[in-house]
Amino acid sequence: MYRERASRLGDGAAVWHSRADATSSGRVLPDGCMDLLWRDGELSVAGPDTRAHVWTVTDGQRCTGLRLAPGAGPHVLGVPADQLTDRRVPLGALWGDARARELAERLAAAPRPGEALEALAEERLLRAGPPAGEGAWRRAVVEATRAGRGVAETAWRLGLSERQLRRRSRAAFGYGPKTLARVLRMQRALVLAREGTPLVATAALAGYADQAHLAREVRELAGAPMSALLAGRVGDPAPRELVAAQEPA
Repeated sequence: MYRERASRLGDGAAVWHSRADATSSGRVLPDGCMDLLWRDGELSVAGPDTRAHVWTVTDGQRCTGLRLAPGAGPHVLGVPADQLTDRRVPLGALWGDARARELAERLAAAPRPGEALEALAEERLLRAGPPAGEGAWRRAVVEATRAGRGVAETAWRLGLSERQLRRRSRAAFGYGPKTLARVLRMQRALVLAREGTPLVATAALAGYADQAHLAREVRELAGAPMSALLAGRVGDPAPRELVAAQEPA
């Protein structure tokens, strides 16, 4: 079972909860985001993925996560995103074991762990101070890549060289603008396809050259064909649709 709601942090952040009804495995697809995770009494961080991340859960296992908007993770976690690309690490590796244990005790006592994760992120953002225009910059990059603009045009619009754009993108998103564009385009295609849009139209609307291009990109990034993802046989067990739901106790 999976539930998700929009986070009070805004900017596309979300709080999600999962509970395994049986021992199973699946994959989380790249989405350009970083997550703060609470599972089995421990806090950890999921970095931005360039390929599907395969996971295994046991019957009854619960997990709560705060998914941060693309580019927002470094400001909360205090490290460049490319240090965590395709990685899952204990929070203690970033903030120290003593601080991680203190926060884990707080989460364990919280009646609503999702709200506790949000409060933790808010504390970090308050301590770090305003991101000095970083929020507007990363949103501009996301919007440009979603619009299908190339690296050269995006850099020009932001007043940067292409080299500066790549360097800043790696620090903010975990990878360069071309990879970010591929990931966000796939996510857009999945939303369209899950809404029932025919694949030919999905490919055109999402910015692919044709349906064959869509198929190749999805298989490379997700590690499975689009048909399997849509049928629910593999793929992200946590659809990105926002569901109004109360957090489990």
